[in-house]
Amino acid sequence: MAGNKIKILSTRLLNSELLQKAGLQDMDVEANAFIKIIPDVSQETDAFIQSLALQPATVIFTSINAVNVVTSRLTIAAPPWKIFSIGGATKNALLYFFDASSIIADAKNAILLSEKIIAYGEIKEVVFFCGNRRMNHLPERLGTANIKVNELLVYRTIETPVITTMEYEGILFFSPSAADSFFSTNTIPVHTVLFSIGESTTAAIQSYCGNKVITSQWPAESNMLEMVADYFK
Repeated sequence: MAGNKIKILSTRLLNSELLQKAGLQDMDVEANAFIKIIPDVSQETDAFIQSLALQPATVIFTSINAVNVVTSRLTIAAPPWKIFSIGGATKNALLYFFDASSIIADAKNAILLSEKIIAYGEIKEVVFFCGNRRMNHLPERLGTANIKVNELLVYRTIETPVITTMEYEGILFFSPSAADSFFSTNTIPVHTVLFSIGESTTAAIQSYCGNKVITSQWPAESNMLEMVADYFK
């Protein structure tokens, strides 16, 4: 693309490799963290995780934050768990600790993941590692299928709003919480295009503005940047 680079804001910090790749695609990406993740594991929860690690169990991860907190607490080799996971970064984080055979299924969002859990057909009870702002879709859907969901809070999401003064052609959102944080202190011009990592995030964005929103078909940072590059070609 000729001319000046496209100004993009990411509401999540991105690694240097992705930023360099974006620069080669004529994007100037400014990355700010609009939320902060704080591990929150009580003594009771920690004891439960250690006990669970010693036995077969069906567990669910829908965020990389939960993966990082839980695996940091495990003191043994990969537990004998059947794992259902959101794809993209969450699944990739699991593969650093668990063998690929432990991941029974993955999906691009919680609704599709719940359907895969139900379709598996042998599951009566699951442990759902989550944060304090998790969406209701998965536990509600599993509940209607008579699958008991034991929710285990392992982290908290804190909003850390940043006031932006620059006008961006595009803004990347990676969670509903980040959208809430961004719009708590900022407004945007009508021509700014918003890029969302999933349907829940899109719904949060649309509650604040009528701007064009493009939703990624897969929950990964690299997919998001590819989507931006394709849009502004």
